[in-house]
Amino acid sequence: MGAEAMEEEQQPLSTPPTETPIITETATAYPWLALKFDVPPRKIYHFCHQFRRGSPNTNNFLKGVKWSPDGSCFLTSSEDNGLRLFYLPDNVGEIELESCASADGSEDPYECSLMVSEAESVYDYCWYPYMSASDVTSCVYASTTKDHPIHLWDAVSGQLRCTYRAYDAMDEITAAYSVAFNSSGTRLFAGYNKSIRVFDVHRPGREFKQYSFLQNDKGGPAGIVSSIAFSPTHNGMLAMGSYNQAIAIYVEDNMEPLYVLHGQAGGVTQVLFSKDGNYLYTGGRKDPYILCWDVRNTVDIVYKLYRSSENTNQRIAFDIEPCGRHLGTGGQDGLVHIYDLQTGYWTGSFQAASDTVNGFSFHPSLPLAVSSSGHRRFNMLDTNDEEFTLSCEENCISVWGFSCAPLADGVYFDDNDPSMQLETKINDQDVSQAEP
Repeated sequence: MGAEAMEEEQQPLSTPPTETPIITETATAYPWLALKFDVPPRKIYHFCHQFRRGSPNTNNFLKGVKWSPDGSCFLTSSEDNGLRLFYLPDNVGEIELESCASADGSEDPYECSLMVSEAESVYDYCWYPYMSASDVTSCVYASTTKDHPIHLWDAVSGQLRCTYRAYDAMDEITAAYSVAFNSSGTRLFAGYNKSIRVFDVHRPGREFKQYSFLQNDKGGPAGIVSSIAFSPTHNGMLAMGSYNQAIAIYVEDNMEPLYVLHGQAGGVTQVLFSKDGNYLYTGGRKDPYILCWDVRNTVDIVYKLYRSSENTNQRIAFDIEPCGRHLGTGGQDGLVHIYDLQTGYWTGSFQAASDTVNGFSFHPSLPLAVSSSGHRRFNMLDTNDEEFTLSCEENCISVWGFSCAPLADGVYFDDNDPSMQLETKINDQDVSQAEP
């Protein structure tokens, strides 16, 4: 790997962030939004043709999508081992459905700004938590692929910044199955089979701390660590899920185990903390329920949220909106379901695609969301391509625009304001009350 030889000469990030994040003008430009989920969102952008054009894989389906922390772009992963980066146009707030160039499915509105091709299947990827388009040195994301070390990619040039390598007992490179930056962005946690390795972000190479679960007598993640998430409140807690159906919560500094949770019917594919850090949401493969856990009292499950995923091993991602009130998740039925996290009740749904919606992510500051769809079609190998012409609603990416709550509900959104500023007048008692 010629590109990996440069890792000792290049530093992934210029300056580590302080323990207390610095709130910039970009971060405070758009306050949190009270989104309306009883009204179906409008489709602003739709991408499908560029995932099929020039790809040797007839069924180049999407595997997931994630917004950047600053909301300037989103990153997709697909079956052709490609990571594509799409930047939002400057006038995204003024786009209406009628002006969507891909409304008829004839063409994509624009091409991806950047594409990185990995050598093997992409297991996982994540953004640097303090990524900002105004700071080029922070525009990076990490990815892990089969039989390769962890790569740190430049989101501006597409060049490889550096690699983080782990070796097995035979001194051969072993691939991570999951990756995640800690809340301060100084360390990179990587999940392996029955172990986790922690890399210093500013020291690429093969230096790491390893925590093994081989002799774990507390029922922790004894299998492959498939998902890692950190509490957004900077309280030092992280959660890990594994394919042995166990979820474990640890202290970040010394990896001391706090809780081990059991209840997922299938291997855990995602763990996600609530915005206040008091609740943990977990999902698994071939498991139709997202489980809600109270990390302050882990005796029992708080409630379950249904999604159509009981017949697939595919990883189906869910996300929580910036204000922390609602959760959105896809499923095999092509629907995106929205749930009220205060009550656990279903709020609404909308048709996002004609096949499996495997990725859904809320924009960190604007009333937008992005979804990805697609699944593996085994019978396409034995059938003519003409018989399996995919529609524009399959293997696609869609950007959705949500309506905002009127002034009576707490937040007023001025559509005529080009800066998309919000006047927030939220009554804490009204927000805390859950509708039946």
